[in-house]
Amino acid sequence: MTSTPVIQTRDLTKSYGSAAAVRGLNLSVEPNCITAFLGQNGAGKSTTIKMLLGLVRPSSGEGTVLGMRITDAEENREMRRKVAYVAENKPLYGYMTVEQTIRFVSSFYTDWRADIASKLLNEYKLPPQRKVKSLSKGMRTKLALLLALARRPELLILDEPSEGLDPVGIEHLLQMLVALAADGVTIFFSSHQIAEVERVADHICILDNGRLLVNASLDELRQSYRRIDLVFPVPPPEREFQIVGVERIESKGHEMRVFASKNAEAVVERAHNLNAVSVEVAPVALREIFLETVKEN
Repeated sequence: MTSTPVIQTRDLTKSYGSAAAVRGLNLSVEPNCITAFLGQNGAGKSTTIKMLLGLVRPSSGEGTVLGMRITDAEENREMRRKVAYVAENKPLYGYMTVEQTIRFVSSFYTDWRADIASKLLNEYKLPPQRKVKSLSKGMRTKLALLLALARRPELLILDEPSEGLDPVGIEHLLQMLVALAADGVTIFFSSHQIAEVERVADHICILDNGRLLVNASLDELRQSYRRIDLVFPVPPPEREFQIVGVERIESKGHEMRVFASKNAEAVVERAHNLNAVSVEVAPVALREIFLETVKEN
């Protein structure tokens, strides 16, 4: 049976005057998965997240989160009871202590897990009596994560969650995301830290200049993208390899490198037909897939 997407948009667009921040976004996020939303700074990731949460109204298009329409005020309020959100700038009340902040936020939620909050308070080494305004950026990030994770939400949305964390904090975060997903929490997070994404994500979305360029599982990307290094006694013209799925061709003397998003087998077959003396096919890391996708756009 096909599951209902936790997040789904159709032609979602946001413009500011004549500038389009998000363009015709068709996004689908499946339940019980970790979906990474990759893009350069200014690609439209934060604007998309704010539209999904009802914080910014779309210029056109539509979307649902947990089956509830993002543009319907009543449905949006109900949706946000089931969604936890960690914003990129981690807005918190600076005059409160850490302990006061936790107590204040917990009062709004009937599903608050004090045991999880206490556990994370110790793990993150957050000083309960220190005022939020005196915390480092990394500590503020940890506190924001604690406030989100202690709710055990159906959907956890994070905007650049590792920003400001040291390597130990990042490791804690990644382990926590994997554990939450295993417990049935759907996770959607934006990032430009590709090495972290590759460790935990099930599904990859790549946004550039407001357009969704890639929406596929990480396994699908790993299976389809290939780098093919070729050597010829007499180099053929590049046009021989300009077939569907070939994203880039580099030639230097008798050597040629072909970067393919699909149809690697067709490239290899054509190389053999053109008397290649060496054919080497290698998988492509997510970082290279991302850079190539953005470059082509």
